[in-house]
Amino acid sequence: MPLRLFHSPRYYADIGEHVMPIRKFGLVRAEIERLGLPVSIEEPPPVTDEQLLRVHTREYVEAIRTGEPRELAQSQKFPWSAALGEAVRWTNGGCVAALRAALDEGVAGNLASGFHHSHQRRGEGYCTFNGLVVASEQMKAEGRLRRMLVLDMDLHYGNGTAFLLASRPDFFQLSIYGNWYDNNLAHRDVAARRTPDTDNAWSIPVPNGAGRDEYLGILAESLPRAIDHARPDALLFQAGADPYKEDPYSPLDLDHDALRDRDQFVFEMARARGIPVMWVLAGGYTKDVSKVVTVHVNTCRAACAVFA
Repeated sequence: MPLRLFHSPRYYADIGEHVMPIRKFGLVRAEIERLGLPVSIEEPPPVTDEQLLRVHTREYVEAIRTGEPRELAQSQKFPWSAALGEAVRWTNGGCVAALRAALDEGVAGNLASGFHHSHQRRGEGYCTFNGLVVASEQMKAEGRLRRMLVLDMDLHYGNGTAFLLASRPDFFQLSIYGNWYDNNLAHRDVAARRTPDTDNAWSIPVPNGAGRDEYLGILAESLPRAIDHARPDALLFQAGADPYKEDPYSPLDLDHDALRDRDQFVFEMARARGIPVMWVLAGGYTKDVSKVVTVHVNTCRAACAVFA
């Protein structure tokens, strides 16, 4: 069976020239289709107010809908527009649909981010609503999921997800990162700036200059332990493009092959453990957007290689 992916042209909103290229979602889809990878791409329904309000406050949800108060509506560092307010409902709907499909079939992907910096009352770091937690709460409400594990391998620490999981003891996160993220700012010095671990959110900084072997060694040592502790019904994999060595924020020495090896390892581990895996795109600020697209398409290639 083809691997199920979720995407819609409605994921896009014109926010002008911006460091976060929202248009990449469509570029990734186009390249997957051009290559003829064994996938089916479906349009998800948008997320509902009921689904969002399990995770976010009504004040924040209304701010994203109406644009007021403007400071709150732009807390994720995007210029607000009605089009943006709609687009983020579709991208989060893709997270819900992809997690449901992964629980059905073992694997699925959403061609958008998991939005891991988003908090309960505000956005941060180009993340409006936290699709990882929204999707998990919806599957919990449907009786399909009790425990889950987020494997966050964006360059930046998944601070919003960690905040949201503090009140959700059956949900877990393993964040392996090269930039600390706090108060809407990234910090490269991960040796000095990191969060303490909690019972259900583990913080593993990757040293500056780390290459393939060190990066994959950290993953290979920490992911099995996290799975053993979390005992998840599903693995939500945030497959970041921004650890790539040409990314302006990355202090790591990771090329396309290293990141594809990362993805292959994650999918193989999920399959070997019998854990359904939903993956999403994340990060990626390299000036040549085609190099970001390559990272994300390689994630799809790795999923197809393991599960197709």
